[in-house]
Amino acid sequence: MRKLPVAALAFTFVATVRPASAQATIKVNDDVSLKFGALGQFQGDWLEDPQEDATQQNLFIRRIRFMFGGQVAKSVSFFMETDAPNLGRTLANGKNISPQVIVQDAYGEVRLRNELMFDLGLMYVPFSRNSIQSGATLLPIDYGTYTFTTSAATQSTVGRDTGVQAKGYFLGNHLEYRLGAFQGARDARSQRPLRYAGRVQVELLDPEPQGFFYSGTYLGARRVAAVGAAFDRQQDYSAYDADAFLDYPIGGGAVTAQFDVHRIDGDTTFTTLPKQTIVLFELGYLLKALKLTPVLQVTSRGIADTDVGDETRWSVGVNYWWAGHNANIKTAYGRIQPNRLKDQNQFTIQLQLFYY
Repeated sequence: MRKLPVAALAFTFVATVRPASAQATIKVNDDVSLKFGALGQFQGDWLEDPQEDATQQNLFIRRIRFMFGGQVAKSVSFFMETDAPNLGRTLANGKNISPQVIVQDAYGEVRLRNELMFDLGLMYVPFSRNSIQSGATLLPIDYGTYTFTTSAATQSTVGRDTGVQAKGYFLGNHLEYRLGAFQGARDARSQRPLRYAGRVQVELLDPEPQGFFYSGTYLGARRVAAVGAAFDRQQDYSAYDADAFLDYPIGGGAVTAQFDVHRIDGDTTFTTLPKQTIVLFELGYLLKALKLTPVLQVTSRGIADTDVGDETRWSVGVNYWWAGHNANIKTAYGRIQPNRLKDQNQFTIQLQLFYY
């Protein structure tokens, strides 16, 4: 008889696990729920080494993430995920077979109303469209090479920093703003002024789903045309962004395009971050009947007052959307063209498995 309460509790727990729309949710009550997910990106990469007339070869796990989130009270939610990036890849210090598991995102959100909510914790700084996209919904295999150029100088982790931001939606969710204060680079006594960043985005067609992360492609499920602008500052350091994104059904499929421009100047605050301009362009067309998308990605970096460090990278490939973002295979052939150095050829293939 003493076992009955335990059995009843177990039955109640199992009974409350019901699949929500595209999401299995543990629902405790109307105000409390939990959900879990995982992301695995299994990758092969072949990169030409022109100095030794050889090819660098890697079979590794680009991302392996476990994520969970949910709601803990009415209008109060949270999201967390871990990562062990580049598992098995050969890095500068050798094979990365035992990487440190890191906290990739960890933030809570308090939603006061549609026009005002607060995110607190470790999160993406509100800058470019590409830098706030989910790694699980990208159009090409990965982000632009220079998308997170400022991370090292600002003591961030792949575009993420600790802090607090306000965000909200107006005009029927066609206008979004994000404005936050973040730790930024700290001195020994943590007396340096904080880092401030903000972003505004206008939706010209269908509003995108409210959420923290942007999507890299909706695979023709939405009619999206968005333009955005952002700033990022700490003391004399400044960075500015302008971007545009299109995802539009046309013909027997859908076109997806993205254009980002960054102007970055570390000035006297971050002397290792020279004044530079970064450009990213992505283009793809979904052949819906075949579940295929040919993809082009071009990115460049131009350093002011010198051509040392200037570089252009481009890649062309094909994605097979086996099960949309949940399961897909992406391939890309690319060329790295650094100024004053020899060009490099690269081929990459990636299998993605994702659920959240």
